[in-house]
Amino acid sequence: MARSRPLGVTLLAIFALLAGLVAGYHMLQMLHILPVRLFGGAVRFFTFDIFGAILWGIMLLIYLWVFRMLWNLDPQGWTFVTVLAVLNLILAFLSIFGATTWQEMLPSLLINGLILIYALLPGTKAAFGVPNR
Repeated sequence: MARSRPLGVTLLAIFALLAGLVAGYHMLQMLHILPVRLFGGAVRFFTFDIFGAILWGIMLLIYLWVFRMLWNLDPQGWTFVTVLAVLNLILAFLSIFGATTWQEMLPSLLINGLILIYALLPGTKAAFGVPNR
């Protein structure tokens, strides 16, 4: 008998998919394929845009993998999405320190901040069997 996916887990999976799309967008920005100044700011990664594009591309692939884990109610999905949100926030801040403007990294900061907050809620943790401390 298949387990029923709680609404909170479905939302978390959708947030992970959105974060993957944002990471893919940043990757294409750093490759200068999509508009580099969508929100009026510059997108640069310490003048090594290809390195930034590779990092964002890796984040995209990992988020797609985590989305699948969450969608299939894999308990490790919670751990991965939490760690990945923190890593993606760090990458966004590194991008800002590397000459990208705040407004260009705002989608990544908002989505990953939302994922981290939502993943740490007691109800979400309980859905994955994570003890509340």
